[in-house]
Amino acid sequence: MLNSIKQMLGIGPKVDYAELVKNGAIILDVRSKGEFQGGHIKGSKNIPVDSLSSNLKQLKDKNKTIITCCASGMRSASAKNILKSNGYADVHNGGGWSSLQNRIR
Repeated sequence: MLNSIKQMLGIGPKVDYAELVKNGAIILDVRSKGEFQGGHIKGSKNIPVDSLSSNLKQLKDKNKTIITCCASGMRSASAKNILKSNGYADVHNGGGWSSLQNRIR
């Protein structure tokens, strides 16, 4: 049970986000359009978490690595679960976008 909670929140073995991005990972920012316009990681894709399920067609390759991010990590955890339950194979919760940005530099 504890491992499931850790996994859901993206807590666990260290992930080299910079390496994932270098290898072509998609950064999926699941904040609202307004939040995204206020600042985001260059090159990231914005699909708000509340419309993610109906916009999965924008993420065509289910085998491509996806890193979710939001403001704090809660919405990105939900987005990770949505993607995993829809067959996306390699999804990571990157947490808050500003801290993720620092980890991929």
